[in-house]
Amino acid sequence: MGSRLNLQTELEELLGSRNVYFQPPESKRIEYDAIVYNKKDIWNRHADNNNYVLTDCYEVTIIYRDPDNRLTHDILEHFQYSNFNRHFTSDNLNHDVITIYY
Repeated sequence: MGSRLNLQTELEELLGSRNVYFQPPESKRIEYDAIVYNKKDIWNRHADNNNYVLTDCYEVTIIYRDPDNRLTHDILEHFQYSNFNRHFTSDNLNHDVITIYY
């Protein structure tokens, strides 16, 4: 799989801006529409009593104003190993949380 910096670049391209933040500190001012992501886990595949494949797992939150925004669909279509987790609203912003194995 790819590196985190490659994931960053792909997310920026899909969003169409540089408002993609990896584990931002609480003091960081975030510009919206945005993507915020963090490392969540490492997925292990085993074979012959060894780790065969190690894949980083990221929790990605897509934050947007327009409720008809298609970015979440675009990201899920772009990343083969991804799934939708939940949607919520906060401060009049929509949040979609997905998992990407990258």
